[in-house]
Amino acid sequence: MIEWINVIVQGVLLGGLYALFATGLSLSFGVMRLINMAHGDFIILSAYLAFAVVQPLDINPLYMILLIVPLMAVFGYVLQRLVLNKTLGNDILAPLLVTFGMSIIVQNLLLEIFSADFRGLNAGAVEIASISLSNNIAIGVFPLITIITAIAVIVVLQYIFYRTKLGMCFRATSDDHITSQLMGIKTKHIYGMAMGLALGVTAIAGVLLAIRTNFDPAAGPLQLLYAFEVVIIGGLGSFWGTLVGGIILGVAQTIGSNIDPGWGILTGHIVFIIILMFKPNGLFPKTKGK
Repeated sequence: MIEWINVIVQGVLLGGLYALFATGLSLSFGVMRLINMAHGDFIILSAYLAFAVVQPLDINPLYMILLIVPLMAVFGYVLQRLVLNKTLGNDILAPLLVTFGMSIIVQNLLLEIFSADFRGLNAGAVEIASISLSNNIAIGVFPLITIITAIAVIVVLQYIFYRTKLGMCFRATSDDHITSQLMGIKTKHIYGMAMGLALGVTAIAGVLLAIRTNFDPAAGPLQLLYAFEVVIIGGLGSFWGTLVGGIILGVAQTIGSNIDPGWGILTGHIVFIIILMFKPNGLFPKTKGK
C-alpha cells in the first residue's frame, strides 16, 4: 500500500511538468484557435538555448529561466506578428502546415548545431535532494519545485486573463475577433502577446525538462503529444484543467511503469483515450473549437 502511495505521489509531481508543457498550447489555442505543431520543438529549443549558455559558463541552469523566458517571449511575439498572423482564418489547415514546417526546421537546425547526441543540464544538489515523509515515501525537491512553478504560472495567467485589461482583450478577441477589431482592439498585437506568453511558459518547461531528463533534437514531437493529451484531458481553454490533466497523465504513467517498466507511456495513452471516449470536451472545458 505504501509503495502505491509513493507511486501516486511521484505521478502527481510529474504532472506538474506536463502541465507546463500544456499551458502554452492551451493559451495559444484558447486565444487564437491556433494548433501549434511546433510547440514541442519550441520546448526543446528552450532547453538547448539554456544548454548553450550553461555549458561554457558553468552556472546553475535554474538561473537560465530568467534569461530564456523573455527571449522566447520576444521570439513568440515576433513569430506571431510576422508569420503566424498571416495564416489565421477560417481554414485551420494553413497554421497546421506552417507550424509543422517550423517543427521540421527547428529539429534540423538543432541537429546541425548540436548533433544528435543526448544532452542534459546539471542543477547540482537540488536534483537529488528529497523530503522524507515516511520510511517509504519521499518527495524530490526538484519535482516539488516543478509543480509549484506550474501552479504559480497558472495563478499568474489566471490573474492576467481575468483581472487585467490585457486579459479582457484576450477573452474578447477569442470570442469574436471581428467585433473586437471594430471596438478598437488591435487583434494582431493581442495575438502576438498571446504567443509571447505561450512561448514564455514553454521556456520554463524547456529548462525544467532539461534538468529532469536528457533531450535531443528529435524529442519535440513526444512533448507535443503529452501537451495535446493534457490539454484535451483538462479541457480546452482551462488553465487549471491543464494542471489536473497533467497530474492524471503523470499518475497514469507512473502506475503503468510500476506494473511494468514498458507500460508507462502506453498506460498514459490508454487513460487519455478512455477519458476522450466519455468526456470528448475534457473534464473542465471553457471553450470549444470553432
